[in-house]
Amino acid sequence: MEPLSPSQAIVIDRYLSHAPEKVWRALTEKDLLSQWLMTNDFQPIVGHHFHLRRAPMPHWDGVVKCEVLEVNPPHHLSYRWNTEWESQPELNTVVRWTLTPDGAGTLLRMEQTGFQATQLHNRNGAEYGWSGFLTKLDSLLGELE
Repeated sequence: MEPLSPSQAIVIDRYLSHAPEKVWRALTEKDLLSQWLMTNDFQPIVGHHFHLRRAPMPHWDGVVKCEVLEVNPPHHLSYRWNTEWESQPELNTVVRWTLTPDGAGTLLRMEQTGFQATQLHNRNGAEYGWSGFLTKLDSLLGELE
């Protein structure tokens, strides 16, 4: 099965008016991560296997199986993002976060790569989902001290 072209990766850039260290906390502290993404058992340790969980949906059990690949505070974080869908190929992708200081804030880049050619529907759904998650992340950051 052929992967989608690199141009089919999801790439979302957001300017956040918060320091990289604060954004890093929201990406790596499981209680904060649960508030904007999904409940989880995340630990920022390379090789750690963890799960993200949400309510099941038609054709999906609501579980994302992940493995931490890179932890470079407060600049880069990446993990495998694997889901199983009924009657569709398993989704095996990589999510990578890049935090770049920008004045008093942070330029946050989220990339999800590895979608197969038959997974364009999944890719488009994921892009829609990430947009909502990142809006929730920005709101949460405004509430943190």
